[in-house]
Formats: sequence, C-alpha cells, structure tokens
Amino acid sequence: MSSVLYDAPGPRAKRRNVLLSILFFVLLALLLWWLWEKMDDKNQLEWALWEPFTTSQAWTTYLLPGLADTMKAAALSMIIALPLGAFLGISRMSDHRWVRVPAGAVVEFFRAIPVLLLMLFANELYVRSSDISSEDRPMYAVVTGLVLYNASVLAEVVRAGILALPKGQTEAAFAIGLRKGQTMTSILLPQAVTAMLPAIVSQLVVIVKDTALGGVMLGFTELLNARSTLAANYANVVPSFIVVALIFIVVNFILTSFASWLEGRLRRSKRGTGAVLAPDDVEDNPAAIPGSYGTGQAV
Repeated sequence: MSSVLYDAPGPRAKRRNVLLSILFFVLLALLLWWLWEKMDDKNQLEWALWEPFTTSQAWTTYLLPGLADTMKAAALSMIIALPLGAFLGISRMSDHRWVRVPAGAVVEFFRAIPVLLLMLFANELYVRSSDISSEDRPMYAVVTGLVLYNASVLAEVVRAGILALPKGQTEAAFAIGLRKGQTMTSILLPQAVTAMLPAIVSQLVVIVKDTALGGVMLGFTELLNARSTLAANYANVVPSFIVVALIFIVVNFILTSFASWLEGRLRRSKRGTGAVLAPDDVEDNPAAIPGSYGTGQAV
C-alpha cells in the first residue's frame, strides 16, 4: 500500500529488510551471550547473589520504600512542574512586554543550568534559610531542582505546541468575538495538548529518572540509594543494579503506555464517527426539494 508519504517496499527491499532484521537479531544474541559469559567469569551469576531478591526482606526493607520515595518525589515534581510550565509557556507569548520578558528570562535561566546543580543550590538554600528537618531536606531539594528545570523545559514544549497550530484557528476565534484569553483556553490549548503529549511524557520519564541524582549527591533515600544499602548488606552490586534498572524500565514503560493510551483516546474523541450513511438512511427534507412546500413556490 502506497501513500504520499510512504511507498510500499518492492521484492528487493523486502529481502533487504529481512536480511537486516536477521543480522540485527544475530548481533543482539551475540551481545547477550558475551555479557552472560563476562558475568559468569566474574561469578555474578551465582544463586547466592540473586537469592535475596526472592525474599520479602530485600523488597520491603530496601527496594519498595526506595521506589515509594522515588515516585513521591516524581509525582510532586510533575504536579507542580506541569501547570508552572504551562503558565510560563503561555506568558512567553503574551502581548505585554512586562510579562513576556521576565517569563522568557526565567525559562532560559533555569533551562541552561544542570538539574543536579539546581538540587545542590536548593539544598544549600534550605540548610541556611529554613527550618526544614535534615530528614526532609533532601526531598525538598530534589523536588525544587526538578520543578525549576522541568517547568522551564515544559514551557518551551507548550509554547512550541501552541505556535505549531495554524494561524487560522486564532483568526477564526477573534472573528467570532473571543478574547485572547478565551482563545487560548478554549481553542488553542485543547488542540495543542494532543500534539504536545509525546514530548510531555518524555519529560515526565526524565523526571522519574532524575530523582536518582538526589540519591547519589544528597542522600535522598530513593530507589538507587536504597539499592546501595541493599548491595552493601548482601554484597551483590551487579545484580542489584540489574534489578533496579528493570524496575525503572517497568515504571517508565507503564507511564509511556498510559500516555499512549491517553493520546489515542484524545485523538479518537476529536474525530467523527466515520459512519457512512446509505441513501435509504437519509430522510428527505421537504424544504430542500424544489417546488415543495416551504420554498416559496406553489405546489
């Protein structure tokens, strides 16, 4: 099947694609075999190193509490960063210079600073100027750094999504008498959300992963930090890294799958039913038939 943007592959292209697929899977199998051999040579496949993950103690004492802190920090960051990013993105498109310039300065400033540096700055700020306890301080610092950085990135996502819409949408809204605020909330944002969703989800996945920076540098008891404590007690560094990596993959896969489902649902809700009516299913409108009653002509 061919279209304007895609040509169906011919016989030679199909054979080439099959050969490339076979080559890829062969190389992947060789890579996995090489990793297995290296781990076996280093005695990392011994059952004693993996056995702790089959017991409840390793999960209830280390991994699950660490995962809970990771999800708590990520959820707080998402809840704050999403509306803040939308506000900054819309402010950057304001007609008022006194709104547009400060919003642009904030976005460019925090977008240019590494998120780890923002966490460290926030931690030092809380140490010197707040009454937050030492136990809660790492959480506050991690959330602050994630919110400042990701809100700035999401602001650009929102701005790009709105600017990508046809100008006719705005002109049509103004033509029917809508103000700019009404046009933004009722016309532009609802249409831009579907287009922005993949980029927003990618940034949310980044938020989940960046919580690990707080565990490494600030002692925040998230999943990666809990892994180090587990590995110190069970002497299984490599297996613990593998298990934690798999947990992150599962969490981010669930988040991405939910976003894909939501995007498909939003797209379907904006389309018609697509049903084609047969001629017998369409009722005749007498007013539309020439010579009938209601047309101004005599019967």
